[in-house]
Amino acid sequence: MRFLVRDRILGIGDDWWIEDEHGRKVYLVDGKAMRLRDTFELKDAHGHVLIDIHQKMFALRDTMVIERDGEALARIKRKRLSLLRNHYRVSLVDGTELDVSGKIMDREFAVEYDGELLAVISRRWLSVRDTYGVDVVREDADPALLIAVAVCVIHLAEKEGEED
Repeated sequence: MRFLVRDRILGIGDDWWIEDEHGRKVYLVDGKAMRLRDTFELKDAHGHVLIDIHQKMFALRDTMVIERDGEALARIKRKRLSLLRNHYRVSLVDGTELDVSGKIMDREFAVEYDGELLAVISRRWLSVRDTYGVDVVREDADPALLIAVAVCVIHLAEKEGEED
């Protein structure tokens, strides 16, 4: 499954559609303005909220939290002892950890579980300017979760880039 995401600096209050490979609008990323913390909602094409994404308020390092139906699903933060700045850990509430690594700012990275590829985020296959693809490799993977992970990692990397 391949999804096309319009690439823009993720700002508070920004909304944008994510399309499937056939150009159908599948998900809406709804940036929430006027909040104390960075907040986004991932909605389906009918406007139903599938995933809430927000920045954890009181954390030593920038951390994004993904929730589904009001329940925590995952936490995302940059790996502590990584030599590369483009290395993030996704800790799911069931104890599973996903690894995100690559060139985040260039939109060329992968999401893996225990060495197995789950999704590839890339601009390489696309001719549409200012767009990157989220290619969900595993059939049994949760595309909404993997898209939310990509949104979080890019948001964290952009925020970190602003601070340098």
